[in-house]
Amino acid sequence: MALRKFKPVTAGTRWRIGNAYAEITTDTPEKSLLEAKHSTGGRNVQGRRAMRYIGGGHKKHYRIVDFKRNKKDIEATVVSVEYDPNRTAFISLLEYADGEKRYILAPQGIQVGQKVISGDAVAPEIGNALQLKNMPLGTNVHNIELQPNQGGKMVRSAGASAQLTNKEEKYGVLKMPSGELRKVLINCYATVGVVSNSDHNLETAGKAGRNRWKGIRPRNRGVAMNPVDHPMGGGEGRASGGHPRSRTGKYAKGEITRTRGKGSDKLIIQRRNGKKLSK
Repeated sequence: MALRKFKPVTAGTRWRIGNAYAEITTDTPEKSLLEAKHSTGGRNVQGRRAMRYIGGGHKKHYRIVDFKRNKKDIEATVVSVEYDPNRTAFISLLEYADGEKRYILAPQGIQVGQKVISGDAVAPEIGNALQLKNMPLGTNVHNIELQPNQGGKMVRSAGASAQLTNKEEKYGVLKMPSGELRKVLINCYATVGVVSNSDHNLETAGKAGRNRWKGIRPRNRGVAMNPVDHPMGGGEGRASGGHPRSRTGKYAKGEITRTRGKGSDKLIIQRRNGKKLSK
């Protein structure tokens, strides 16, 4: 992908680094694959504010994305690559041989007119979806299922990919984007390739107003509050606030947040911090 550095015509564009959207081929979504999406403004069913710093933002429709890839052994043609306001990655519109249209996560390098297919005996090429047991070692994959026929749950954000490093009986060993080594059932489906929009993390908003367009309101720091409002508040002058913690007193750094004895512990060979769990 390509980034666009804006000229400092205004204060908001002085530091802005945006997406050039070079891969995008259309700005009109497929109408049959849109759903209404309502914003809450951070309010619950009683109308009371349950989440702070949420509100406003541009209206948007939800694009129905096919994470299951369960239309097997029917070839599809890539019609377009589109922007999706609900996720960091781009999406691709596929038209199958029988006329049905579906959105999928766009892999990096996918082109309009390209043919993709999902099935048990398909080639491990970019955009194709197949079981881990049918992929060669070293393949980069995304949109990975945790249970067969469940639909892809892992590795779906912009620029992400996992690498198939080994196969052990009924499990495939994946190196996740975090560095974690994890076992996944070998008959689970995954899509070959790296997720598109890999330079997403290099973009710079340039001004606070762009966050307001996303529905993010200004967030005030805990150290700037009074002690009655936040554990890090108060003190004479500009106090550090002590150990970083949340409004409810939960430590923000160093505390173990993973549930002890979680069922998936036995599937994790090595955590992202290098600690080995599986024996």
